[in-house]
Amino acid sequence: MKEITIKDIAALREKTGLPMMDCKSALLESRGDAKKAIEILRKLGLSKSDKRAGRATSNGIIDSYIHNGRIGVLVEVFCETDFVARNQDFKNFVHEISLQVAASAPKYLNRKQVPTEEIAKEKEIYKEEARSSGKSEDVIEKIVAGKLETYYAKICLLDQRYFRDPRKSVADLLNEIIAKTGEKVVISRFARMELNC
Repeated sequence: MKEITIKDIAALREKTGLPMMDCKSALLESRGDAKKAIEILRKLGLSKSDKRAGRATSNGIIDSYIHNGRIGVLVEVFCETDFVARNQDFKNFVHEISLQVAASAPKYLNRKQVPTEEIAKEKEIYKEEARSSGKSEDVIEKIVAGKLETYYAKICLLDQRYFRDPRKSVADLLNEIIAKTGEKVVISRFARMELNC
């Protein structure tokens, strides 16, 4: 096992923005492997966010972004306290979500918001495509499931790849800010307008 130094802990904290003690614990658990430590911290963030799921969010901010006078975005994000709402990390996160909406044009926040008729229509299109290429029914089901995942990643904000780092989803970004702030954070809604003239 590699010896873990203060420099290693500080480097991990710089990458993740998480508390020093969490970074130290993750490095110890991963035996000094920074990549594994990041995975451990991401899982920790997920478990912390699950614990916060029932908490009330009565604070937050609205962010706006205008791109070249042609695309306009408004995003509303809630948190638990005004202390976090005024925090620069939280504000940066909300602005990144505005940029994501501008860049990737999601139609929905999450999968639950996608109308069942829209899902049924997409499935039917994928089935017809697969049948016309002579695939068997069991293979068709797998193809449809895979294409539906790709569709969700295009139209649902939380499923989209983060435009600055495609290794992360927007949901990963959300879990990171939850872990960093120690509060429940909810992307409430967004609106995107684009000039099409």
